[in-house]
Order: sequence, then structure tokens, then C-alpha cells
Amino acid sequence: MEGSRQRRSYASWIVAFVLIFALMGTSVYAVAKRTYDDMSDAAIRNLNENLNLMQNTVEAIMRSEAEFQQLIADEIGQAPDPLTYVLNLRNNETTSKMSVVLNGQAEGLSNNGEPFNPADLDFSAGGTVFGLPISQSYVNDRGTWAYTIACPIMRDGASVGTLYTEYVYDAIDQSLPQGFYDQQAVLYLMDTATERFVLKPEGMGERDAGHLNLEDFYRANNVVDEATLALVNDGIASKESVLFAHDVKGRESLCYLWSINGGTTYLVGYVPMAAIQQEAEAVNVAIGLVIGITAAAFVLCVVVYALNRRKQLQIQRAREAERALHNEQLTRALKAAEVANESKSAFLANMSHDIRTPMNAVLGFTTIIEKEADNPAKVRDCASKIMASGRHLLDLINDVLDISKIESGKATLTLEEFDLGDSLAAVESIIAPMAADKGQIFRAEVEGVRHERLIGDETHLNQILINLLSNAVKYTPEGGSIWLRFIGLPQHSSQLERIRIEVEDNGYGMTPEFLETIFDSFTRAENSTTNKVQGTGLGMSITKSLVELMGGTIEAHSVEGEGSLFRVDLELRIPDEQAQGFFWSQQGIARMLVVDPTAAGREVARTQMEGTGVVVDTVADEAEARAVAAEVPGGFQLVLFNCDALDADAVAAGAALRREVGSEAEVPLVFVLGHSFDAAADAPLPPRAGILVKPFFVSTLKHKIEEITGVGGEDEAAAYDAVLQGKHFLAAEDNFLNAGILTELLELEGATVEIVENGQLAVERFERCVPGEFDAILMDVQMPVMNGHAASRAIRALARDDALSIPIIAMTADAFVEDEKAALAAGMNAHVAKPLEISELKKVVDHYVEKGLS
Repeated sequence: MEGSRQRRSYASWIVAFVLIFALMGTSVYAVAKRTYDDMSDAAIRNLNENLNLMQNTVEAIMRSEAEFQQLIADEIGQAPDPLTYVLNLRNNETTSKMSVVLNGQAEGLSNNGEPFNPADLDFSAGGTVFGLPISQSYVNDRGTWAYTIACPIMRDGASVGTLYTEYVYDAIDQSLPQGFYDQQAVLYLMDTATERFVLKPEGMGERDAGHLNLEDFYRANNVVDEATLALVNDGIASKESVLFAHDVKGRESLCYLWSINGGTTYLVGYVPMAAIQQEAEAVNVAIGLVIGITAAAFVLCVVVYALNRRKQLQIQRAREAERALHNEQLTRALKAAEVANESKSAFLANMSHDIRTPMNAVLGFTTIIEKEADNPAKVRDCASKIMASGRHLLDLINDVLDISKIESGKATLTLEEFDLGDSLAAVESIIAPMAADKGQIFRAEVEGVRHERLIGDETHLNQILINLLSNAVKYTPEGGSIWLRFIGLPQHSSQLERIRIEVEDNGYGMTPEFLETIFDSFTRAENSTTNKVQGTGLGMSITKSLVELMGGTIEAHSVEGEGSLFRVDLELRIPDEQAQGFFWSQQGIARMLVVDPTAAGREVARTQMEGTGVVVDTVADEAEARAVAAEVPGGFQLVLFNCDALDADAVAAGAALRREVGSEAEVPLVFVLGHSFDAAADAPLPPRAGILVKPFFVSTLKHKIEEITGVGGEDEAAAYDAVLQGKHFLAAEDNFLNAGILTELLELEGATVEIVENGQLAVERFERCVPGEFDAILMDVQMPVMNGHAASRAIRALARDDALSIPIIAMTADAFVEDEKAALAAGMNAHVAKPLEISELKKVVDHYVEKGLS
């Protein structure tokens, strides 16, 4: 009976699971089908818009040509001798020949001095442009496809002849898009009467125009269906546009014949559906996920593009200054159409991978928080990493905004002391999850670096590392490997540390041609494998500019299909010697034992610990460790135990070795791993033990020891952490949301704040307050009525004893160095940039309020 009940229970569960999965499958299918249908509709609308844009561009060019020819014909009609006048006419970018035939004459004269016979032209199709007859297309004496427009020459209201102007199709090419749908589309311009292809825009089509006609297009793309051919023929006969779906070379595509100029010319080609839908999907995802970042990135791209474009327009205007007014108007019209088309292409371009990289960390850790909401430690860890990624994203936006300064040599460095190990940890918190998502192996190595604490611009260094590493992750397939190496080079000076940073991967690699332009703006490697990788192509340009700004060099090596290697050489200043041994004496660590089977690992440990005052003994295995320990009176106060994988056996071996060689029963024991994934989940650590992932840095080791021992200046840290508690602030903030956030953040820290809406109210409120009522004033800058700078000057000018001593802290989104200088010049004490970080506010309040420093 019991067995029968269990079987029925199992059967019920199986049925329930099957129903649930069936329901989920049905739902997913319905959503997928709905999405596919929507994407198909959007694809057709998108293609229609692009074809209409190109149609309007070509027709606008032809109309401008006809208007231009009308003006020339009027001038010829006023000339005493039209044939002499035509000899003085010069061709422009669109014309190749202008000819005049007087009434009653079979032949005329061209502006090149040659005779001209209009009988050679075929106007039988009846097409017109701006009311003027247009001939069928033909190959002119230069071997270029061209067409001729005929315009009557009028004098005193009567026709005295005809002006025939020959235009080349190549001029139209300049205003058509370069690389339609990421060069996956095929586009030709066809003369309707002859059905010959007369133009192939650059980057489109598979063969040159002139060697193809409509029949060749049918045959090459297997368009043989009678119904489809009838649809096309009827459309051409009625001079209407035709759009139909067809399987081209195994890919579902949209084929089109788009009527131009009343059917005298057609745009002919096809676009793979995947290319159109991929473009639309990229825009939808970008808008849905990061609409604010999308807008910001678009503005930045437009600004950068506008700066470069302005230089080109200035040069072009100088060349066009000698032309007649009608030629200048035509050129401006063509350029305006080109700028509009290229601006639209820029808007539809993929988001910069430099912005997506920290956003990936933010979204990934947010997902972890949602799933681990009941794990406070995990939530705090993820929140700190989200904060680090957010700060990097803010720095990145500032750098992209400032790219013009980098190129003009006006950018500045912020030189501060920093720990190379902390910098690596911050970068790894962003890159490691990205590599893990693709099943990649990410390794960081250090060799020969003698000084970990250096002076330099840590933000720019982190951005260089993240740009290079994120590219390596993106352009390496799943299961690949990525290496980050810090290599110490021979020093040129005792005051400078020479470091070589290498980022290597075994990914797709690059072609020799692309390597020559990899550091140019808006360039990306493109082939069938990497076309799905998103980015604007600014990452490597910014990286090279930052490296050169820091006085370094960067080079790239790659073999297509094997991988890439980027090498950055930098020189960073070594800070003055400090009391590095204080931490170790405080921890009671005078001698440490390092067990590492690799000679390189033992050398790194010895090098990194130089100057700390700690004696370092390195051994290759446990037997050698016991032999060395027997000769060390008092034993070791710290044990570093390297292992390939941290399982139960490795934990037991490390704990046993600590008991034998330690100066006491439970000295700190640190298991050193090559990768965080090498630790088994079911291997609990013994007391006073922890895990350290390579590469080895003194700063990361110190953090780990503090974590194990629980020592590290808790009293001082607690006092600093409570620096805002009990404080009362006056804040000038005109934005309601920002004011609410500021109030909540300060209340969480035990502080209170009184908000006023502009600088004038801040001055009036401070003037009325009792001395000592406010501990400091938090001042926004961009406010109505009176801005923060003017308000600070007004407060400093008040006839109060505390007007000059009250700390005024600028709290604004104006975050550049020039903004900070302007705030200090206005009488403020310090500058804290938005978005507000409580840690930065604590630092400023501790300095100017708690300690009373100036």
C-alpha cells in the first residue's frame, strides 16, 4: 500500500511538472511569436523609412541639378553668343559636360570644345525632372554611367536653343549611406528603361554596377517564382515601388525595387531580415534597460562627431568660397542631407562597450541581491561592488565628455597615492563576473613589481585596465582564457617604478589591416564572428589617449583566430618611505612562512614584503616547511599555504602544518589560491583562517589578516564612521528629489538638515540663525534666484562673527576640476560632486567641522 501511494504521488508530481512546463512553454512561445511579429513589422517600417530617405535624397539632388541647369540656361539666353558663352562654362562635382544646340541646327557645341549631336541621346522613355526631359542612362566617353537633362534656352519669351547637361551617377554616391545595415545589405541604382544597374554605392553590393542588370539580379538571387516576377514587372510598368520577402542564399530577406523620380530610376537590392531585426532589437534593449545612459551616450557621440565634422566643413567651405552662389546652395543642400543621414546612423549605432561594462556589473550584482535578499553579508558585498561600478561609470562619462580635451592636450591628471592591489581588486570585481558568465578562465599575475604603493591617477589606470579586459572578454569565445599581468621592468630612476601591464587572450584575434587602425575613434573589428559585439569603437581611442596622458606607451599584437596581446608600459612615482612596519608590529607578526611550489610565487612573496620588517621564509612543500621551522626558535606568526584546489584534504594539511610551525596554536593561516573558483563549497575553514586569491599584494594580505584577526583600528574607524551623528546642516537645494535623498542619507547617519530652495533663502536663513545653530552649509551651485557661488560670497560678506568661519561645502553635479576651483574661489571650503557619496561627505565634515581645519 505504501509503495502504491508513493507511486501515485510521484505520478501526480510528474503530471504537475509536465503541465507547468507545458504552460511555461506555451507562454514563452506566445511571447516569442508576438515579439517576432512585432520585430518583423518594425523591420519593414524601418526599411521603408531608410528607402524613403534615400529616395528623397536622390530626387533632391536631381531637382537641384535641374534648377541649377535652368539658371545656366537663363544666363546663356541673355548672352549675345550662346556658343561662345558655353565654352566658358566649367563643370562642377555633378556635371561632366554642358552642350548647346541652337534651334534649326542638327549639332551644337560642348563646353569642352567638341561638337555635340543630341541624336546620340534617347529621351523616348518620357521621364522628366522638374519638368525637364531626362534621357536614358548611358556610359559616357569617360567610361562612367551618366544621364542628360535637356533644358530650353529662352530669350525674350521665345526658345532659341536647348542646353544639354550631362550628369554622372557617381555624384549621387556621395550622399547615399556608406555600409547600409552594417554592410549586410545590397543596394544598386537601376535605369528603368534599360534595366541596367548604373551605380553601386561604396560598401554595398557584390559586383560593380555596369556589369549587372535586373535579369542578373534575379538569377543571382534565385528569384524565379512567376508570381513574384509578375508582381515586380507590374510595379515597374506602373512606376510604383515593390517590396517582397524572399529567401536569398539561405537567409530570409526583404527584396525591394524602390521608385525614384516617377519611376525613371529604381533602388534595387535586398536586406537580410536578421540585420534589420538585430538593429531594432539593439535599440529596444538599449531603450528598455538604460534609457538615461542611452540618451547621454547619444549626446556624447553627437558632440564628438560634431567636433570632427566641424573641422571638415571649415575646410570644405574654404574651397567652395570661389564658386558661384547657386553652386554653394547646392553643396550646402547635399551636405545637409548627408549630415542628417549620418546623424540618424549615429543614433542607431550600438552603445559604447565602455558604458556597458560597469552597467553589466551593476545589473549582475542587482540580480544577485534579488536572489540573496535574505543574506545580509552577500547584499552588503554586492552593494559595495555596485557602488564601485557606479563610481567607475560616472568617471567614464566624465572622461568621454572630456575626450576633446584629451586630444587637444588640455586634460589633467589627478595624482594621488594608491595601492596597486586595491586597484586590481576594484577592476577584478567588474571583470571577473563577466568572464564567469561566459565560462572563461581569468588569471591575474604579478612578477617583479617591487613597490605596491605608488603615485598616479588611479581612476585613469582603472579605466585603461577595464577597457582592455572588457574587450578581451567580449572578443574571446566561451571557455576561453584571459590573462592580466603586472611585470616589473628595470628602473630608469630610483624614484620611478616601471610597470608593464599585459592583457592577453586566446580569442578571435584581429587582422593586420585592423591592427593599423585599432586606436582610431569609431573603429571596431568586424567579421562574421564579432559582428554581434556591441560598442561605438571609442574604447581603444580613449585608452591610448589616457596611456599617453600618463606618459606611457601602448602596443597591440594579434593573430586572427589565435588571440591578442595588449602591452602598456608606465612609469609611476614611488612615494616617500613610510612606516610600513607599524601594521605588522601591531599584529605581532615578525616572521612568516610561505609554502608555494612555484619559484615565481615564492619570489613575488619575498619582493612584496620587502620594507615591512617581516622576515619571510619561503619553501616549496610541507616537508621543507617542517625542516625550516625546526631551525626557527619561537616559530612563525603567519602561514601562507598555496594549494591548487581548496578541498577538505588541503584544509586539513594547512591546519596540521600551522600547528607544527606556528608560534602559538592558532596563528593566522591564509590559503592562497590561483582563482576564487578553486575553493570547494563543502570545505569549511579552520578557526583564524582565510582565503587569498592571487596575485599577491601586501594591501590585500593586510586586509585578509585584519579580517581573520578582527584587529585594525576599530575605535578610530568607529569614531570616523559616526562623524555626522548629531550634526545639523543648512542645505540649499532646488531639486525636490535631491533634497529628499540628502535628508534620508543624513538621517541614516544620525544628522539633521534644513532645506531651502535657492541661494537667496540660504543667505537669509543663515543671517537669522543663532550662532552655532548649524555645523556647516551644504550649497548647490546651479539654482534659481541666486546661485551657490553668489550665495557663498554673500554669506562671507555678512557682519557676523561666524560668517567667515562657518564651513560651506559645494555639493553639485558640476564635477570638473574647473568647477572645484570656481567653488573655492567663491569662498567655499570644499567641493563634493554629485551623485553624493556619504564617505566623501564624512571625509570633508571630519576635516572642516570635526577637526576644524581650514
